[in-house]
Amino acid sequence: MAADQNTVVIVNTNPDLVRRLRIALETVGFVVFVIHIEQIKEATANLESFLDQHDPKVVVYDVAPPFDLNWRTLEHVRRSTSFCGRRFVLTTTNLAMLQRITGTDETVHEIVGEPDDIASVVRAVKDASRARATR
Repeated sequence: MAADQNTVVIVNTNPDLVRRLRIALETVGFVVFVIHIEQIKEATANLESFLDQHDPKVVVYDVAPPFDLNWRTLEHVRRSTSFCGRRFVLTTTNLAMLQRITGTDETVHEIVGEPDDIASVVRAVKDASRARATR
């Protein structure tokens, strides 16, 4: 399938936040798919097939508590060949705690479902979808 620059996958465990993000992203023209983090951790979904079929350029990935475990999962996912070349927009519900526990200085959007934080993620996805591929 040819890459669709308007395709996004949301990896999140919170159905309410997923719904709000999905609606906001679809409103500005993105085609949105959702993967639950447990599907990745437990390999219950055929992830390679899913990514081949939908070829999302951007992955909106939520790092939920426990932050140390889920940060390691994120690092593993980003290193996998299935996710190679895709842009990540990271979210969390508690940025200060995530930074304290993981020591990360990456850009992570704190998201609790308010219009401003949803809009911030949408802007970040737009930016990531326009970014040129690096090789």
